[in-house]
Amino acid sequence: MTKFVFVTGGVVSSLGKGIASASLAAILESRGLKVTLIKLDPYLNVDPGTMSPFQHGEVYVTNDGAETDLDLGHYERFIETRMRRSNNFTTGQIYKSVLEKERRGDYLGKTVQVIPHVTNEIQEFIKRGAGFETDHAVDVAIVEIGGTVGDIESLPFLEAVRQLSLRMGPNNSAFVHLTYVPWIAAAGELKTKPTQHTVQKLREIGIQPDVLLCRADRYIPQDECDKISLFTNVQQWGVISMPDVDTIYKVPRVLHEQGLDGLICDKLRLNTQPANLKRWDDLVFEVEHPQGEVTIAMVGKYVDLSDSYKSVNEALRHAGMKNHVRVQIEHVDSETITEASVSQLARFDAILVPGGFGKRGIEGKIQTARFARENRIPYLGICLGMQVATIEFARHMAGLAEANSTEFEPHCSQPVIALITEWKDADGTIKTRDANSDLGGTMRLGAQSSNVAEGTLAHQIYGNVVTERHRHRYEANVHYLDKLRVSGLVISALTQREQLTEMVELPQTVHPWFVGVQFHPEFNSTPWNGHPLFNAFIKAALGHQSSGKNLKAVA
Repeated sequence: MTKFVFVTGGVVSSLGKGIASASLAAILESRGLKVTLIKLDPYLNVDPGTMSPFQHGEVYVTNDGAETDLDLGHYERFIETRMRRSNNFTTGQIYKSVLEKERRGDYLGKTVQVIPHVTNEIQEFIKRGAGFETDHAVDVAIVEIGGTVGDIESLPFLEAVRQLSLRMGPNNSAFVHLTYVPWIAAAGELKTKPTQHTVQKLREIGIQPDVLLCRADRYIPQDECDKISLFTNVQQWGVISMPDVDTIYKVPRVLHEQGLDGLICDKLRLNTQPANLKRWDDLVFEVEHPQGEVTIAMVGKYVDLSDSYKSVNEALRHAGMKNHVRVQIEHVDSETITEASVSQLARFDAILVPGGFGKRGIEGKIQTARFARENRIPYLGICLGMQVATIEFARHMAGLAEANSTEFEPHCSQPVIALITEWKDADGTIKTRDANSDLGGTMRLGAQSSNVAEGTLAHQIYGNVVTERHRHRYEANVHYLDKLRVSGLVISALTQREQLTEMVELPQTVHPWFVGVQFHPEFNSTPWNGHPLFNAFIKAALGHQSSGKNLKAVA
């Protein structure tokens, strides 16, 4: 039977519950256990798909097309199990399901209440995510509860997991609480009172943690651990330090050396092989011993919040490790890029334009693509980054001076990027999207396969078929592809069914490395193998650096 570990957080948010949960899963997996993770988000949105990246960070997309919390990216980068739609759910999804059942009469006229109807629904969603009593069942399901203990929004989730732990019986569940132990510089000491209070709040609702992960800027001294143990009713060996580290890939080793995985296995009565963290040690060695360095310009519109491009940042670092170099990423606000200022990008070894939505900063991204093309700087455009590169090429190489996307100019005369429903009909009219239409669930999402043209850079990287995850609405307009091809743009991959543009590139006789992709390759990158596209991109950056053609190398 699947056993559960419930991970909660206290004092403040952004302590790293996702990394802690993923690290625990990684250690348990290294013991030979089959592990999965589930993220419970307490907001009322049905999913994060329509939320601003400034509010929520990136939206992570699973193979089956679910728009999920960014923590699922950490999960997939740390363990072998692939996440599915059922591995992340929100309060909005729970209430939506409960109300649909009420409308169908499933509750037989009963008064629908938070307890038991909402809490029962949460438990069913948790069991579904764990593949409970099915062929997809795992040994251990780690359930991360978003928010902070004491938040009103989190209460139904906490009550649901409390009930579930009772129903599971003894030795089938464990509670891990992540808390904060601040260092007060003026007093010169760590303060345990916030931890005492957050555990008190947790115990008030009937949950006694088995483990406390104490976040701080340093290891917690033994005297302070003993004090925390005394006032929280947690055994001394259950008080574990989670200090700041210079790379997240050190966290599994830090937690293992303090016995977290052994404690959990004892609590859950799991007999396993010893943990083998050699590949994590090798990974950390690679991070700490680079043989060089490249600097990448990431030109986007959400540069004020690094979580907006979390998976892209990690994919670049993974590719750096595969090429034995440290990757320095400088985020450049696309709104600051103009014809006069774009030359600032000359100092970089390569340029990446990531995905995004909306008109703001678009002309800066188009200027960026043009500068990279004309100056032979390695360029990778992801999703919107491919679209702006296509628009730029259409304007300056294909004679389509008014080229644009209907996302930015709904009535543009040369819509080289548009919704499929907006492409010209036989009579020449253009269909436009209703401004009041529902944006939720209108995108091409999840993993899809495409055929790759032989003799292209894409074929060197992927072979005959590329299968990647998608998250977008707008497509390259098929009515302009012949014009773009004749002008020199290579359409190197098309979807197998609809023949939609998936990859564009410039011939290597014209540009050493210029690629745009409609999909999101960053979601398939792991620290162990990197990703073939990002690996090739960083290799191209190294080639550009060694050629002496960037200003930094010349200087």
